[in-house]
Amino acid sequence: MVSHAGTEEQAAEVRRARFGALPERVAFEDMVAEQPVLTAGQAAAVYDPDSQAVRFSCLAADLGL
Repeated sequence: MVSHAGTEEQAAEVRRARFGALPERVAFEDMVAEQPVLTAGQAAAVYDPDSQAVRFSCLAADLGL
């Protein structure tokens, strides 16, 4: 039986040289952003239907088609 230990070590070295190391793990705390919840009164004050019309304007809707 032929030993391939030398070729496996060379292949591992080539892989390390080509790809380097894996990036560091990202902690769960760094992936989560917590924001305070709006109350019912605040949520109603934030919604402005006129600003929505500006973003979603359409020529066909403007002409009444």
